[in-house]
Amino acid sequence: MSSMEQSSMEHMETAILAGGCFWCLEASFLQVKGVVSAVSGYTGGKTINPSYKEVCEGVSGHAEAVKIEFNPDIIAFEDILEIFFFIHDPTTLNRQGNDIGTQYRSAIFYNGLKQKKTAKDFIKRLEDEKIYSSPIVTRLEPASIFYKAEDYHQNYYNNNPLAPYCSAVVGPKVKKFEKKFEKSLKDK
Repeated sequence: MSSMEQSSMEHMETAILAGGCFWCLEASFLQVKGVVSAVSGYTGGKTINPSYKEVCEGVSGHAEAVKIEFNPDIIAFEDILEIFFFIHDPTTLNRQGNDIGTQYRSAIFYNGLKQKKTAKDFIKRLEDEKIYSSPIVTRLEPASIFYKAEDYHQNYYNNNPLAPYCSAVVGPKVKKFEKKFEKSLKDK
């Protein structure tokens, strides 16, 4: 790795976001300029190294989340938040569509006080502008251990676009995202 690449990698930031099924968030963020990686996983719970089954049953306390590595010189954390709040409904407590339970909660797992303040200010702006007709329930939680989900969950939508859940839920969300954030998409 060249010193320029290493310097660039050292400059990366991490955002950990939960907003329903991680496949929806991952599929969108993988397309964003400045995002180096988006990994589906679990965070915010008590079970060590939880399985998908434990998370889905709601016994681990974890949320399905996506760990996003991004270059802040290309995309700011605030822009990441704008996409996040567009992709999911931050006004439904522990629910996104038919996915119900604390594992589907809306949460920002902030890394440091700067991210916490940015997230808090962003939510306040959304509330002040009355973007949503119901109160925002997105939780701000300090980042904790992030467990990468099983391999078959990674890049799930792109690997399984015709799966029923992908056709019915993920695909429409991704298309809506692509239309709104067309200028933020990586060149294909």
